Amino acid sequence: MLAALGFTTIVLFLLLTMSKRVSVLIALVLIPVLAALAGGFGGGELGKMILDGLTKVAPTGIMIAFAVLYFSLMIDAGLFDPLIRGILRVAKGDPLRIAVGTAVLTMCVALDGDGASTFLITVSALLPVYRRLGMSPLVLSGVVCLGAGVMNLIPWGGPTARAMASLKLDSSQVFTPVLPAMAAGIVWVLVASYLIGVRERRRLGKLDIEVPGGRPAGDEAAGASEERLVGDGPGTRLAPERSRTVLNVFNLVLTLALLVALVLQVMPLPVLFVVGFAIALLVNHPSWERQQELLEKHAKSVVLVTTMIFAAGVFTGILTGTKMITEMASAFVQIIPDGLGGHLPVLVALTGMPLSLVFTPDAYYFGILPVLAETTAGFGGAPAEVARAAILGQMTTGFPLSPLTASTFILVGMSGVQLGEHQRFIFGWAFATTLVMTVVALLTGAFSL
Repeated sequence: MLAALGFTTIVLFLLLTMSKRVSVLIALVLIPVLAALAGGFGGGELGKMILDGLTKVAPTGIMIAFAVLYFSLMIDAGLFDPLIRGILRVAKGDPLRIAVGTAVLTMCVALDGDGASTFLITVSALLPVYRRLGMSPLVLSGVVCLGAGVMNLIPWGGPTARAMASLKLDSSQVFTPVLPAMAAGIVWVLVASYLIGVRERRRLGKLDIEVPGGRPAGDEAAGASEERLVGDGPGTRLAPERSRTVLNVFNLVLTLALLVALVLQVMPLPVLFVVGFAIALLVNHPSWERQQELLEKHAKSVVLVTTMIFAAGVFTGILTGTKMITEMASAFVQIIPDGLGGHLPVLVALTGMPLSLVFTPDAYYFGILPVLAETTAGFGGAPAEVARAAILGQMTTGFPLSPLTASTFILVGMSGVQLGEHQRFIFGWAFATTLVMTVVALLTGAFSL
């Protein structure tokens, strides 16, 4: 009963959001609430589940609110202007080069193993470039999704770490054998970004973007007055030139220090962004009036992203609290035919990515994976093979599309796209990444057919 209710909830959510029948926010909140009521859970129980879910995502919501404000301030202040100029200079107005460059930058940033920070940094840096060239934000969210997905296989990333902990294995048993497959996945991501770039180039044509005096198109002429607009959008006026240079240096040092602190986990991420934004706001906008202007200017972006995060907390809180996730995991294992037992690693690899839309990483890796590993052992296979197969798709290539991870809403919210549009645009490309890695894993002996 609960398993059927859980699968129905997931399917209804995907159908309604991808067809744009209702907004993602409404679907995340009302569909699981109605499912819980249909399952016989009363108001008291339901309230506790929702509160538990909200409590779990609260740190993420706080981090995202202040991270959006921080990077928006830095964009306005012109911190990313040199990067934008460099990208435009190398790309020479070619959407194809921009798309491939997006993939390369994403995979470099994703080495820290944290999807949220990867999306925050890459989208903040590249969205002004996409806007300036008129490129579709779906290309940005899609290519970033591909790059972050394949890099999430690294041992300090969530899925691989969970797989090792669940089956009591180490990285030499799980991650090392799939290195060739991951390398093939990285190559595929570059190929996919190239093909997506070709399509975007055909749509837009190769643009003639002049960068006079080393400035991106749209900046004021070289002979303009001492006080000028910097950054993308309305910008922030800074004067005189010396003051602007000092602020740019300060912003760069502060941002680098913040990124180092994030990687080293000096303090919890929400705390780092709260303190970092407060310092940046005080230095860049000393007066109360200017501080209020900045907050009002970016309030919409903050509300759009954080409301999605908390709505996702309601969704996962109910599915976890009602035990729908647990029952779904048991039902999934039971429906596997005995005849496929010997081919379980391949089945796990092929279903892992789509199941990212259904199961949270904890539910899959701690609920389903141990049972699958035990089943494989019964057929003479090695449990490690199932773990290797799982990380080729489950919450790796699939996590930037899943409504069950908060970081997905960071990606779509900051890119300015709808979740359903994002899923339709990039699902096939992401699944192809898993297919490529699965084939290479079979050829290199990471698991057998």
